[in-house]
Amino acid sequence: MSEKIDRIISAAPVIPVITVRGAEDAVPLARALAAGGLPAVEVTLRTAGSLAALEAIAKNVPDAIAGAGTVLSRGQAKAAADAGAAFLVSPGATDRLIEAMQDVGLPWLPGGATASEVMRLREAGYFRQKFFPAEQAGGAAMLKGWGAPLPDVVFCPTGGITAANAQDYLSLPNVGCVGGSWVAPAKMIAEKDWAGIEALAKAAAALHR
Repeated sequence: MSEKIDRIISAAPVIPVITVRGAEDAVPLARALAAGGLPAVEVTLRTAGSLAALEAIAKNVPDAIAGAGTVLSRGQAKAAADAGAAFLVSPGATDRLIEAMQDVGLPWLPGGATASEVMRLREAGYFRQKFFPAEQAGGAAMLKGWGAPLPDVVFCPTGGITAANAQDYLSLPNVGCVGGSWVAPAKMIAEKDWAGIEALAKAAAALHR
């Protein structure tokens, strides 16, 4: 499973984290992001239309790798899988959620914010993890500190990541990519500024790892 998640986190330096209400905006948004060089996209399950948005991307945007974020339960994991999700992301992990994810069988980025949480997930076989909320939990300095004692864990930090600080994270050897919403601002989505979002995606795709 690590190989599958590695292909996702290595697709681009940034995984856009998007919150959309339905398929109408999701498809052109995913197309703009993919055209800009960011194929993997995390659709957060925070709106009533999020599963429809995820399914629409999976069916209509072949250049995109559609994933589901904010997955908190077995039911959400199964629903996301049924909607065509290629991967799942969670802000944290519980015993029940770990069991559910093993049953669902999709690549999963579980979240950790402390060394103990990271070690627990590592013991469960998850060497690719989300570091969340990154800025609030210690930022790039925290991940740098974990590099020596936990050299085999690779992170996708999310939470407070911006165009201004993304490179600080991406310069670390234990960071595979970062997640962020700055490449798809709510205002641009509301204005259907797909060209503007594609330009932001191109700039993000040019970040160095």
